Amino acid sequence: MPIVVCKKCGAKNRVEPQIAEKLQPKCGRCGTELELKSTDGDTSKPLFVTDSTFDRDVLGAGPRPVLLDCWAPWCGPCRMIAPVLDQLAAESEGRYLIAKLNVDENRRVAGEFQIQSIPTMLIFKNGALVDRIIGAQPKQAIAARLAKVA
Repeated sequence: MPIVVCKKCGAKNRVEPQIAEKLQPKCGRCGTELELKSTDGDTSKPLFVTDSTFDRDVLGAGPRPVLLDCWAPWCGPCRMIAPVLDQLAAESEGRYLIAKLNVDENRRVAGEFQIQSIPTMLIFKNGALVDRIIGAQPKQAIAARLAKVA
């Protein structure tokens, strides 16, 4: 469970990613809304994105490519590629960002990009969709698609 430091009072807060997808987490000490992504960003783990954080975290990432994994907890192939995406995030060294969007809980973004089957991985660069990968793919195939835009 990630720990987020409140920028106002400095308190350390444990934040459950699945709950943070539904509700904006607040500091337990002062009540300030917590920012789940720091400006320098830890890219060694996938970032959980919601409808409310999508614009900031994905479209606002600038020239660094973002692979957005559109998934659902009940989806077998989604669960199969999750460790692959964890590995890619750990190996990214800041060249790209891996993000995850639960399509069941974040229907606005899923509808906007017409996600009709999962897993679907969308690759963004400079705020624009540049590639789409549909279905479970091997790590090498996903890495190759990311390398094309990095």
